[in-house]
Amino acid sequence: MSSSPKPVLDAIVIGGGHNGLVCAATLAAAGKRVQVLERHHTVGGAAVTEEIIPGYRASTASYLVSLLLPEVVQELELAKHGYKVLNRNPSSFTPLPDGRSLLMGPDEALNHREIAKFSARDAKAYPQYEAWLTRVAECIEPLLTEPPADLLPLPAHWRSRSWLSRLRELRRGGRLYRAIRSLGDELPQTIELLTGAARPILDRWFESDVLKATLATDAVIGAQQPISAPGTGYVLLHHVMGTAGGARGVWGYVEGGMGAITQAMAACCRERGVSIRCAAEVAEIVVERGRAVGVRLANGEVIRARAVISNATPEVTFRTLLPDAATLPASFSAAVARIDYSSASMKINLAVSELPDFTALPGRAKVGPQHRGTIHISPTLEYLEAAYDDARRGLPSAEPILELTIPSSVDRTLAPAGHHIVQIFIQYAPYRLAEGLDWDQLRAPFADRCIAAVNAYAPNFAASILGRQVLTPLDLERRFALTGGNIFHGAMALHQLFSMRPITGWADYRTPLAGLYLCGSGSHPGGGVTGAPGRNAAREVLRGG
Repeated sequence: MSSSPKPVLDAIVIGGGHNGLVCAATLAAAGKRVQVLERHHTVGGAAVTEEIIPGYRASTASYLVSLLLPEVVQELELAKHGYKVLNRNPSSFTPLPDGRSLLMGPDEALNHREIAKFSARDAKAYPQYEAWLTRVAECIEPLLTEPPADLLPLPAHWRSRSWLSRLRELRRGGRLYRAIRSLGDELPQTIELLTGAARPILDRWFESDVLKATLATDAVIGAQQPISAPGTGYVLLHHVMGTAGGARGVWGYVEGGMGAITQAMAACCRERGVSIRCAAEVAEIVVERGRAVGVRLANGEVIRARAVISNATPEVTFRTLLPDAATLPASFSAAVARIDYSSASMKINLAVSELPDFTALPGRAKVGPQHRGTIHISPTLEYLEAAYDDARRGLPSAEPILELTIPSSVDRTLAPAGHHIVQIFIQYAPYRLAEGLDWDQLRAPFADRCIAAVNAYAPNFAASILGRQVLTPLDLERRFALTGGNIFHGAMALHQLFSMRPITGWADYRTPLAGLYLCGSGSHPGGGVTGAPGRNAAREVLRGG
């Protein structure tokens, strides 16, 4: 009886999103033979640039960069392959119904002047708040570039570990302890930030509603939670950790859109010998004798490798691509089934003939400070809470939270001269709707509602639209295989972070099935265009064990 054929590849990466490409490039740098399999006609996953209508290109899903690891940028030589960040200043504009507005950005003098229009106390407190978040971020960030310390006393049957693995866990635990200890007197309020709700934290620091509402949107992006829910404090911190936008907490545009990042990553992969196959949908992970040995494509082709690394969500990886649930321990499968993918995000991309002319800060003939950053349509905290309350009942928000970006304000490669691209990220558009409602029927009327909400602040907006692309949570799931439409591959709640992501005891990118690894945002440290899960996973594959 002949033995099974030997694999010709060291690793197969399922999914050509940014983490999959980072993983592949990192493995290839170590001399491994790697193939990336992507079901769409191009790589990039949710970080892609596409035409809305001829001549107008938008970042289809993800739309800003800040969290991308400096190590990824350097190790993959992304600048050499065309990656260029375009800074935004100011980075934030919040118009109010009464005609006032708030501009904010990396310029401390601007921030003080703008915040002081609403509160002298807040203008003084804001630099202290930023400094505190910076200290916490600098403490936490090093923990994101390696598997998290897993020190929980799990039952012995949950997972067996070698003595070497346990030693590594102790070392990671020591680094975690030293990092936490370095916070000193700030530790108690930092614990609240990491585990608690954003609203009481912001209420304690500030008194002006417009400032709190502007900051609070970072706490609920991608989540179906109100700002008063535990766990939103960490989401707030997560969004100010990055420096890729030019400074800590500042988000930038990528020249050519977000697809330029993944195209640069793909160019690095090819330069290192990685084989990238598009229009190659994986239908099944092939398992033999309790080990993942390759994949079967939708066309029936089988490709074998020593390691299979999934950039898909845990739900897709373990409950769709594995043909037999018995290949996994029952306790593991049950934990996978409990992963929370609750989501209420939606995206609208628009081609427009002119800039929005905001009543609070008029001007459409040329780009002004109000056009360069993120435009927040969320004037008060109660506005944010009311928007969530609709979603809690399975309804798209009557008055949705909107974040507008106009990348063409600084990137002239996206639209014809004088014309622009407007991208709207929306909360709350719940994936799970109330009985009798359907996203395929609600898509157009809810998009009209969002556009009308912008038009209330910029009366020329609706008439300027030349073309639009609307992506509901259901569309995000269908198009990008984002389970539940969740842009983070799973909610960023405390019970799904660090050593508990994707599930408790399996945060080191390995799985109970030998030869199968995870490298997507469903693993540590979570969502956003960071490259951290892909880089960390590759290093663990190279470590073996």
